[in-house]
Amino acid sequence: MANKEDEPGGSKVLGMNSATDIVSTGGSDANHGFHFARRGQVLAEASSSQESIDGYTPELMSGRTLLTAKEEKKLLRKIDWRLMTLCSLIFMFKNLDSNNASNARIMNEGTNQNIMTQLGITSNEYNLVTVLYYVPYILFEAPSNLLLKRFSPSKWQSRIMISWGIILMCNAAVKNKGGLFTTRFLLGLAEAGQFPGVILQMTYWYRPDEMSLRLLYFYICGNVSGIFSGLLAYAFDTVSGAGGLSGWQWLFLTEGIATVIFGVAIWLLLPDFPETAKWLTEREKQFIQARLPSNAPRSNEQNFDLREIIASLKDIRLWLFTLIWATFTVGTNGVTFYQSTVIADLGYTSIAKAQLLNLPITACGLLFIAVTGIMADRSRIPRPLYPLSFLLIIIVCYGVFVAYPSNGAIYAVTLIGNAFTAGWYPVMWPWRVQTTSRATGSAFSIGFVNSYGQIGGAIGPQIFRSKYAPHYTVPFSVAMGLVGLCAILTVVTWWVTWDTERDTRRLKLAKIAAERRGEIILEDIVDNDLKIH
Repeated sequence: MANKEDEPGGSKVLGMNSATDIVSTGGSDANHGFHFARRGQVLAEASSSQESIDGYTPELMSGRTLLTAKEEKKLLRKIDWRLMTLCSLIFMFKNLDSNNASNARIMNEGTNQNIMTQLGITSNEYNLVTVLYYVPYILFEAPSNLLLKRFSPSKWQSRIMISWGIILMCNAAVKNKGGLFTTRFLLGLAEAGQFPGVILQMTYWYRPDEMSLRLLYFYICGNVSGIFSGLLAYAFDTVSGAGGLSGWQWLFLTEGIATVIFGVAIWLLLPDFPETAKWLTEREKQFIQARLPSNAPRSNEQNFDLREIIASLKDIRLWLFTLIWATFTVGTNGVTFYQSTVIADLGYTSIAKAQLLNLPITACGLLFIAVTGIMADRSRIPRPLYPLSFLLIIIVCYGVFVAYPSNGAIYAVTLIGNAFTAGWYPVMWPWRVQTTSRATGSAFSIGFVNSYGQIGGAIGPQIFRSKYAPHYTVPFSVAMGLVGLCAILTVVTWWVTWDTERDTRRLKLAKIAAERRGEIILEDIVDNDLKIH
């Protein structure tokens, strides 16, 4: 952060030959150690004293004062509408399409219209559906993110959606388990890079301290897919046999067609970078790029930089966050995959209506994401405390699953556990993103963590073997242990990232105070986490 050489309570002007000066606050001030400038004016030319600002470059800072706070909020709303609306819908389609295997599993169960009956698949064999989906998804996430940087987000995300939509339609035409296994493998290959690609694209537009609220919208829209998927599964369950197609075939076919259509729209409508956005003025483009941290990825960094990847691989935080993601997803994805089956096994409703019982669980998750996301964005509480507390509550919920006191209790903890599981991701990603650097490094790190963190999608459902049905006591015990390990890793990672997390939080609070005065802070977060190296 900035130097603290000033006298307590004092301030000094660092540039006096321009329309607006840079002012450094003294040590006893609430905003000590930061440098401020008036908004809506041209920043003073660089002077030697400005070397006291960590990460300062005249080119980077020159546009930061161009807009007033009111103009900045208006600009961010415009960007949110253009960018985050489409990105959120992409995520919703992805969740809808990749998770439909869970709903298809119990559609028309007990009849010759059920997917497992028609394709001759056992329960344990059906678990391979998720394994075959996640294997290519894991392997090609990071490479896909590097290609997105090369070809532009709109073109690459469109390619992803159109290809996975076509494969999903082919899913409706399979005649045996070999065909299902093949299409699910290809679906994972096609979808690889979608989610980390969105996270990477956000870093071209938003500062790390602004991503929490945007990810809130993102995850809310993504989790709405749980409501749509339940309604679609219920609807197609009731019309199974229409047109000579089973309900699960209608499910895959309809979602595939919708995905292809939306994929074409993404090619035409999704913004790529601030520099190429025709709906921004030149002044707005300059401001958006100037306000980003000095280590943020830039659209002109098109070349592949192997040094950034090597540096990322040497960063202990990459491996810690990857282990956090892996233990969390292994511990929770199996539970999520079997959610529909667990509800159906409660035994007090029909299979079709069991699909509808998933809706309150999803709705509760949406409400929880909204409340906790806003709290995390505005509070002074250290960010790691949020995911850590969520993990502890999930452990308690899994303990109830192990004890299995009653059907009602199981449904209640399913609702609570799902809400805290859904809320974990949007409070974790801003913490992860604030420790990445540059275009190649950010693309690789984000893709790497998300890809190998998704190993839970392949392993998690395998824990829930049919021999443990209907209560799955052993699988829930294993899941509880894995979530406990995730909590331990979270504490360790918090210790390693202590400086950056603390400085990011302090800077955001100081920015809020400066905004009220019509000023802007010129500081960026400088990475001091790895002093132990």
